Amino acid sequence: MAAGVTPEPEVVLETARLLLRPWRVTEAAVQRELWTERDPRVPPHRRIDAEGRPTVAEIEESIRTNRPWSSRLLAVERKATGDVIGYCGLVDSEKVPDGEPELAFELLRRVWRQGYATEASSAVLDWARSSGYERLWATVWEWNVASRRVLAKIEFTETGRMEVHAVHGTNLFTTKQL
Repeated sequence: MAAGVTPEPEVVLETARLLLRPWRVTEAAVQRELWTERDPRVPPHRRIDAEGRPTVAEIEESIRTNRPWSSRLLAVERKATGDVIGYCGLVDSEKVPDGEPELAFELLRRVWRQGYATEASSAVLDWARSSGYERLWATVWEWNVASRRVLAKIEFTETGRMEVHAVHGTNLFTTKQL
């Protein structure tokens, strides 16, 4: 964790339309649905494998044990309907310098193009800023035009750094000063 950053044990963020909060075990099926919707160009370790893994039970266990990858990826719940539509939060990354976190978000396809990703990401940026972070990163596949658009709206800029994968495409590195 970067110097001067204050960790928060349980984060709940609120926007006009959304509540961002820790995942509940009963919402594992939503996470699994996200896995099933992923573009086939996404690397295999982030998609459902040939044996159908991760299963809902495996995802339930990861939520129950609050594994580090899930503890700062908050469930995005629509306040009007109470349904969870994806996640948004911060992840630790070995790819970026100085222990700075990455912004990560993913929403169910049925709610795309409604501004939820931008709204949730803005709330996470405010949380990161108030927690003492000075800069955030985000990596995005070059072919993921929708996510690149969200990052541009919240003023992330492309750094020129990229990782080229022969099968999956080019991963772009973006950053934002807070």
